[in-house]
Amino acid sequence: MKVNFYVEDLLFFRYIGCSTVAKTLYNSMKGIPGLEVTWKKYGNHADIVHFHTFGPLADLNRRLSRGKTVLTAHSTPRVNMDNIALARAVNKRYPHIYRRFDHIITISRPCHEEVTAMVPDMPVTMIPNGVDREFFQKDEEKGAAFREDYNIPEDSRVVLTVAQQTPRKGLYDFLALSRACPDSTFVWIGGFPYGALSKDYHKIKRLKLQCGRNVIFPGHINDIIKPYSAADVFFMPSYAETFGLVILEALSCGLPVIARDIPEFRDIYGDSILYFSERSEVPALLEDERSLGRCARGAREFSARFDIRDIAEKHVRLYRELIG
Repeated sequence: MKVNFYVEDLLFFRYIGCSTVAKTLYNSMKGIPGLEVTWKKYGNHADIVHFHTFGPLADLNRRLSRGKTVLTAHSTPRVNMDNIALARAVNKRYPHIYRRFDHIITISRPCHEEVTAMVPDMPVTMIPNGVDREFFQKDEEKGAAFREDYNIPEDSRVVLTVAQQTPRKGLYDFLALSRACPDSTFVWIGGFPYGALSKDYHKIKRLKLQCGRNVIFPGHINDIIKPYSAADVFFMPSYAETFGLVILEALSCGLPVIARDIPEFRDIYGDSILYFSERSEVPALLEDERSLGRCARGAREFSARFDIRDIAEKHVRLYRELIG
């Protein structure tokens, strides 16, 4: 069976979550017997073409393909709000876009419910994202190097967020929390998902220039293990997600996680992480060493539920069903 992966990962798009998911899944499938996987090839050679984006280049590939076309719904109308300019106009296109494909994969229960309500006539299968647990492990040397690179004292608590710089991801809450907790160092890894078309692009750039000395915005970095290894707590203030893969990466690295109490996180992560509803609750959670310690001790074990090797096998079984 031949499977071709396609994702539009040009320019700043290469840093968005769906690109990471596609590459991780592709790499995990390369050693599966009886499976030939290719990356972003055009033409009709593949039995399955698995898309992770649906822009103009992806649509061109879909038109050229003769195999079954599968789309993973990393993006839905709900998560576009406060993420991209002109979101309402873009969101109206989703049902039409989804129906271009032969099969849709959803990645969480809330995502599944949204997609099936939008296109009830489409065949849909729910398969969660996975994490490469061999790659996402804490590395003390890399953590120390990151702290040294950014002049973070050894005794400073590092609160890490990995996300796109948009209102939906909770960036304003992150900045407010940094002012409420001046003794901690706050690190935000990630950039603007759609360049100048990102929601509140100019406002966010201005606020970043005004933030305190305890806030660091490295942008995109080549070795993501370095900040995960330097952090003491992972903070995810996002208002809406289809999955929240970075939480899984943080857990795989053994970090305790504090996240906004939204349905996606509750459904996927259960009691393996700590939750907040109001931003004012977070400082107390950061001081709750007992709860943070409990989460950290169980973090790595919990991530095993989403081992990428098991997730890859679930995808392969679906592919085989689709081609008969």
